[in-house]
Amino acid sequence: MARKRSNHDSDVETLEPPVEGLPDTAGEDVAIEAGDTLDIRALHEIKIPQLLKIAKDLEVENATGMRKQDLIFKVLQAQTEKKGLIFSEGVLECLPDGFGFLRAPEYNYLPGPDDIYVSPSQIRKFDLRTGDTVSGQIRPPKEGERYFALIKVEAVNFEHPDVAREKIFFDNLTPLYPQDR
Repeated sequence: MARKRSNHDSDVETLEPPVEGLPDTAGEDVAIEAGDTLDIRALHEIKIPQLLKIAKDLEVENATGMRKQDLIFKVLQAQTEKKGLIFSEGVLECLPDGFGFLRAPEYNYLPGPDDIYVSPSQIRKFDLRTGDTVSGQIRPPKEGERYFALIKVEAVNFEHPDVAREKIFFDNLTPLYPQDR
């Protein structure tokens, strides 16, 4: 089903295709129930009034005064308390200490409260490097933690992790110099 968009310059209505990965919510309320899976990217695409409605359904306190990024963080926390699964995707930034964070392109890859922690063991196991796009299942922060954590790697650079692990590093490729002008 396509979404209808009113064109203010004329009386013609154009059909806009639904955004891939998001439910088609034209003219209907978004409802999140316990046990549903949430995708952080889908939540970033949702407008604030719909996010507030989801937060109200999940009984998030003081949701009306929050920034969008903080509201998404609280919605995700509330969803996981109701035993829902959360999937996310981001670009990995490996830090000198061995661990890394998945950063969101929506916030120009800058640190934020919805960054996802990636453990050093996962970075070694899957041969992850800064700049890799990693997607997988995440868990909420435990007591004393500040960030969501990646618990299962589903894809690396949009491929199965085993396939991505076999890739040759760019620096190890053999250069081919031009032979002719």
